[in-house]
Amino acid sequence: MTYTVIGVRFKKAGKIYYFDPGPLPVKTNDSVIVETARGVEYGQVVIGKKEVTENDIILPLKKVIRIADLKDAEQVELNRSQAAEARVVCLEKIREHQLEMKLVDVEYTFDRNKVIFYFTADGRVDFRELVKDLAAVFRTRIELRQIGVRDEAKLLGGIGPCGRILCCSSWLGDFDPVSIRMAKDQNLSLNPSKISGLCGRLMCCLKFENDSYEQVTG
Repeated sequence: MTYTVIGVRFKKAGKIYYFDPGPLPVKTNDSVIVETARGVEYGQVVIGKKEVTENDIILPLKKVIRIADLKDAEQVELNRSQAAEARVVCLEKIREHQLEMKLVDVEYTFDRNKVIFYFTADGRVDFRELVKDLAAVFRTRIELRQIGVRDEAKLLGGIGPCGRILCCSSWLGDFDPVSIRMAKDQNLSLNPSKISGLCGRLMCCLKFENDSYEQVTG
């Protein structure tokens, strides 16, 4: 059995999710409003209508609610502006509670049903009192989400050792596993400073040519 789907991204270089376009005349580069596990969200169509099999998707498929309009785009900009204000408040609350955590990003869901605070920390953080304070200020659902250093680099962006914008923040949708063996197979220096990215982990680009090297050496 096949299904007609479109591919939607919610962030630049973010993961692509499939949705059922239904009868809507959705095409690539359109902005759409869809229902997700987080609630109603605004995303961009990066893959136009195509047929896929059941093995390529996770059922049940959620439908596209509508094609976004100017009012929706204005709502997104308002959310971004207020997320910046929420960041300032959260930073102050983190200092008040003397928490060992680094706030990386703040995001409102499109329907403003939730504010998500992304942070990094060396270990577990008891942020229960912080959540109570934030909920009292913003009067909506609060989620604090701990992320890894690769995710931090993806959110913040930057320039890699190659002099180009980070792959993870510009186009790389998912992180593939990268191992030191890949550097060995490509006869690269094993000096950590030579094969590590801004995040301090092995560079994602070690994976790009790995299959070709494996075919040659295999």
